[in-house]
Amino acid sequence: MGKRDELIAKYADDLKNKCKVNPDMDLLTKVTIGCGPSIYDNDAQTVAASDSEELERIKNNFLIKKLGLKDGPALMEGINAAVDTYGKSERNKYRAVFYYLLAKHFGREAAYK
Repeated sequence: MGKRDELIAKYADDLKNKCKVNPDMDLLTKVTIGCGPSIYDNDAQTVAASDSEELERIKNNFLIKKLGLKDGPALMEGINAAVDTYGKSERNKYRAVFYYLLAKHFGREAAYK
Protein backbone atom coordinates (compact mmCIF):
# COMPACT_ATOMS: atom_id res chain seq x y z
CA MET A 1 0.00 0.00 0.00
CA GLY A 2 1.40 3.36 -1.04
CA LYS A 3 1.52 6.55 0.99
CA ARG A 4 -1.51 8.01 -0.81
CA ASP A 5 -3.55 4.85 -0.14
CA GLU A 6 -2.64 5.06 3.55
CA LEU A 7 -3.80 8.67 3.65
CA ILE A 8 -7.07 7.83 1.88
CA ALA A 9 -7.69 5.11 4.49
CA LYS A 10 -7.00 7.68 7.25
CA TYR A 11 -9.39 10.16 5.62
CA ALA A 12 -12.10 7.48 5.31
CA ASP A 13 -11.66 6.73 9.00
CA ASP A 14 -12.08 10.44 9.83
CA LEU A 15 -15.26 10.58 7.75
CA LYS A 16 -16.71 7.51 9.47
CA ASN A 17 -15.68 8.24 13.05
CA LYS A 18 -15.42 12.01 13.35
CA CYS A 19 -17.94 13.17 10.75
CA LYS A 20 -20.37 10.23 11.04
CA VAL A 21 -20.45 9.99 7.23
CA ASN A 22 -20.22 6.77 5.22
CA PRO A 23 -17.64 7.77 2.59
CA ASP A 24 -17.98 7.30 -1.15
CA MET A 25 -14.48 5.86 -1.62
CA ASP A 26 -14.35 6.68 -5.34
CA LEU A 27 -15.13 10.35 -4.66
CA LEU A 28 -12.76 10.48 -1.67
CA THR A 29 -9.95 9.07 -3.82
CA LYS A 30 -10.59 11.64 -6.56
CA VAL A 31 -10.75 14.52 -4.06
CA THR A 32 -7.49 13.33 -2.46
CA ILE A 33 -5.76 13.15 -5.85
CA GLY A 34 -7.17 16.60 -6.64
CA CYS A 35 -5.45 18.02 -3.55
CA GLY A 36 -2.13 17.18 -5.18
CA PRO A 37 1.09 17.23 -3.19
CA SER A 38 -0.47 19.26 -0.35
CA ILE A 39 -1.62 15.99 1.28
CA TYR A 40 2.03 15.13 2.00
CA ASP A 41 2.89 18.48 3.62
CA ASN A 42 2.24 18.65 7.38
CA ASP A 43 1.03 22.24 7.25
CA ALA A 44 -0.89 22.16 3.96
CA GLN A 45 -2.66 18.83 4.58
CA THR A 46 -4.90 20.37 7.22
CA VAL A 47 -7.38 23.25 7.15
CA ALA A 48 -7.05 26.03 9.71
CA ALA A 49 -10.79 26.47 10.29
CA SER A 50 -10.25 29.32 12.75
CA ASP A 51 -8.27 31.35 10.17
CA SER A 52 -10.65 33.57 8.18
CA GLU A 53 -8.02 34.06 5.43
CA GLU A 54 -7.74 30.29 5.00
CA LEU A 55 -11.52 29.94 4.75
CA GLU A 56 -11.64 32.75 2.20
CA ARG A 57 -8.96 30.93 0.13
CA ILE A 58 -11.01 27.72 0.27
CA LYS A 59 -14.07 29.67 -0.88
CA ASN A 60 -12.24 31.29 -3.82
CA ASN A 61 -9.88 28.51 -4.91
CA PHE A 62 -11.99 25.44 -4.22
CA LEU A 63 -15.67 26.36 -4.17
CA ILE A 64 -15.62 29.00 -6.92
CA LYS A 65 -12.72 27.88 -9.14
CA LYS A 66 -12.82 24.08 -8.75
CA LEU A 67 -16.50 23.42 -8.09
CA GLY A 68 -17.74 26.30 -10.25
CA LEU A 69 -20.06 27.79 -7.63
CA LYS A 70 -21.24 31.41 -7.67
CA ASP A 71 -19.99 33.64 -4.86
CA GLY A 72 -22.52 34.44 -2.18
CA PRO A 73 -23.34 33.92 1.50
CA ALA A 74 -24.26 30.27 0.86
CA LEU A 75 -20.57 29.45 0.30
CA MET A 76 -19.49 30.49 3.80
CA GLU A 77 -22.58 28.79 5.22
CA GLY A 78 -21.39 25.59 3.51
CA ILE A 79 -17.88 26.01 4.88
CA ASN A 80 -19.30 26.53 8.37
CA ALA A 81 -21.48 23.42 7.94
CA ALA A 82 -18.36 21.40 7.02
CA VAL A 83 -16.57 22.76 10.11
CA ASP A 84 -19.55 21.75 12.26
CA THR A 85 -19.71 18.28 10.66
CA TYR A 86 -15.99 17.71 11.25
CA GLY A 87 -16.30 19.08 14.77
CA LYS A 88 -15.16 22.53 15.85
CA SER A 89 -12.99 21.02 18.58
CA GLU A 90 -11.22 18.69 16.11
CA ARG A 91 -7.79 20.25 15.68
CA ASN A 92 -6.66 18.32 12.59
CA LYS A 93 -9.19 18.85 9.83
CA TYR A 94 -7.67 17.12 6.83
CA ARG A 95 -7.97 19.14 3.63
CA ALA A 96 -9.12 16.15 1.53
CA VAL A 97 -11.86 15.32 4.05
CA PHE A 98 -12.91 18.97 4.25
CA TYR A 99 -13.09 19.27 0.45
CA TYR A 100 -15.02 15.98 0.29
CA LEU A 101 -17.58 17.36 2.78
CA LEU A 102 -17.90 20.56 0.73
CA ALA A 103 -18.32 18.72 -2.57
CA LYS A 104 -21.08 16.59 -0.97
CA HIS A 105 -22.71 19.59 0.75
CA PHE A 106 -23.01 21.51 -2.52
CA GLY A 107 -23.90 18.44 -4.61
CA ARG A 108 -20.88 19.00 -6.84
CA GLU A 109 -19.47 15.47 -6.95
CA ALA A 110 -19.59 15.72 -10.76
CA ALA A 111 -16.59 18.10 -10.61
CA TYR A 112 -14.55 14.94 -9.91
CA LYS A 113 -16.05 12.62 -12.57
